[in-house]
Amino acid sequence: QLQLVESGGGSVLPGGSLRLSCAASGFNLDYYRIGWFRQVPGKEREGVSCISRRGGSTTYVDSVKGRFTISRDNAKQMVYLQMDSLRPEDTGVYYCAADFSAVLQATCHMTQPNYDYWGQGTQVTVSS
Repeated sequence: QLQLVESGGGSVLPGGSLRLSCAASGFNLDYYRIGWFRQVPGKEREGVSCISRRGGSTTYVDSVKGRFTISRDNAKQMVYLQMDSLRPEDTGVYYCAADFSAVLQATCHMTQPNYDYWGQGTQVTVSS
């Protein structure tokens, strides 16, 4: 069964850190670009970051540049999102998603309809 499972969410104070994990099973993660997305109630889901198949290409939404770091370990079938200097506006449900790519060097993207598989999400709350 093809599956993505996020973990690592929680409640933190502004300025704090969290590390989200995305565990892939049922398919070979090496063939997929991965994106992290987040959604706040009442707002559209937005792209946060993405990473290419081997990690050579990464992209971040402007609001998280310099604070978030995406990484992956294909051998472990894992993708991570290190979130530092968290702000209240980072609050939301965070999802990871996988997009098949036949081209090893293809850059990543955050075009949501192109993603094939989605996790169930993990809640991140940043509040004092």
